[in-house]
Amino acid sequence: MTRPIPRTIETIPSGLRRMRLVATGLLVLMAAVFLVARQFQDAHPAIPFVRAFAEAAMVGGLADWFAVTALFRHPLHLPIPHTAIIPRNKDRIAATLAQFLRDNFLIPKVVARRMQRLDLAGAAGRWLANPQHGNGRIGAGASRLAADLLESLDQERLGAMAKGAIAARLRAIDVAPLFGRALAAAIANDRHLPLLEGMIRWAARVLEANEHLIREMVHARSGAVMRWTGLDETVANKIIDGLHKLIAEMADDPTHPLRAKAEEGLERLAHDLQEKPELREKVEAFKAEMLENQAFQRWIDGLWEQSRTALLRLARDPERALGGRMGEALRQFGETLQTDKKLADTINRFARRTAVGAASDYGDGIVRLVSDTIRGWDARTVTGRLENAVGRDLQYIRINGTVVGGLVGVAIHAVDTLL
Repeated sequence: MTRPIPRTIETIPSGLRRMRLVATGLLVLMAAVFLVARQFQDAHPAIPFVRAFAEAAMVGGLADWFAVTALFRHPLHLPIPHTAIIPRNKDRIAATLAQFLRDNFLIPKVVARRMQRLDLAGAAGRWLANPQHGNGRIGAGASRLAADLLESLDQERLGAMAKGAIAARLRAIDVAPLFGRALAAAIANDRHLPLLEGMIRWAARVLEANEHLIREMVHARSGAVMRWTGLDETVANKIIDGLHKLIAEMADDPTHPLRAKAEEGLERLAHDLQEKPELREKVEAFKAEMLENQAFQRWIDGLWEQSRTALLRLARDPERALGGRMGEALRQFGETLQTDKKLADTINRFARRTAVGAASDYGDGIVRLVSDTIRGWDARTVTGRLENAVGRDLQYIRINGTVVGGLVGVAIHAVDTLL
């Protein structure tokens, strides 16, 4: 169920407030000019033209003021028919906007056609390689828009969609061959050695933390004579010292026989993950069990929140987010995207498939999200946001109506004078 967005006080942008003052001031000025010209219309032959200009300008300005005001509210708070158009039609606007998104952006064929012409990898590569290049105002505006969009959407529904997409993608991946190929590639390039050394260090820590268990086991299985003479403690110390020595030798000697056995086991595991159906079935069963596990679900929740926070931080302050080692790595990746055509084609193809799949799977959900979100807004919120977005241009309509009306009035008066 969509939760209605609480009513918020929409602050009027300074540009809109200034344009309102200009348009209203011009209308008041025309009224003052009309009154003065009417009072002194016989003083000079040109004054009737001034009066005609001011009179027609008032009519044009008032008509356009009424038209602009009627979009958002009742003029003078009078319930005149066909006024307050946007508040009265809020739900219809939501449905129309949602259907427009569905018909023009979220149909898989439309998405595929539009994505075919886009070089996302190239654009991302150029921006990552040189994020300062290009129009700073456009970049800042796009960053603010992305941040505002992320914050305005229903986070529970959006998060559920994102987490559902992650879980669905994980279910669709055959992870066993993927892990097998990754492990085989790592072994072929000796990238498994840090993993092996980490396992040895982990074994040393485990042994150190559980020495008391070894002593207890030796003591429990020793005879009364051994316990009476203290030989059980000696045997336990010998076992512990031998294990410590063995682990130290494995850590120091890359050619140690046990390390070779461990590497052989890793190679066999990489092969079995790719070739043995029974092992692949076990991995898939384990994956399915993990996906249903509540702890894993909480991990996905945390992953989504971290991703959203990172996206907001990047959108709010892209220069800071792209600094340091992460920024340097991203710049190198951007240069690679521009020079490696095969990688760029792969990313573009993946982006197209992802976009088409998202449109197919979640298009209806996105449409409902947009429609329900707008319906959840109260009429004052919708009116305020739309007026703040386009109100400045609408005030130009009032100014133009005043000026054009005045020119038409002068033209009509001139024709009457000539006739």
